[in-house]
Amino acid sequence: MPALQSPAALVTLVSGACARAAGCWVRSSSGTSASPSRPAIAAKHPYQVDLKAGKRYAWCACGHSKKQPFCDGSHKTAAPDLSPLRFQLEEAKSAWLCGCKHTKSPPYCDGTHKEEFIQKAELPGQP
Repeated sequence: MPALQSPAALVTLVSGACARAAGCWVRSSSGTSASPSRPAIAAKHPYQVDLKAGKRYAWCACGHSKKQPFCDGSHKTAAPDLSPLRFQLEEAKSAWLCGCKHTKSPPYCDGTHKEEFIQKAELPGQP
């Protein structure tokens, strides 16, 4: 199982997570995808959360969860070709998790929400 080194703690990706290098947003359930789905912008800001050591988390990658920034299973109907990023920390820490779903360092915020395309976007369920 791959491990990622972060400054404050070690993060282990749990099976089922899509590694999101630039442009990789899809884990297709059928193994094929005509065109890659893009996540919905859930928020124009990150979420500050206190994460516990040893607990498994599922960060919403589709943007449709009502329990942001975590997955509630909404991707199964709203974006079936996107999967949550499952992770577990070896050390407890406070973190800023991405709300715009376009970060290049998921599940952590990298400031992408400040870009114009995010700030001008309409959020799901809002006019």
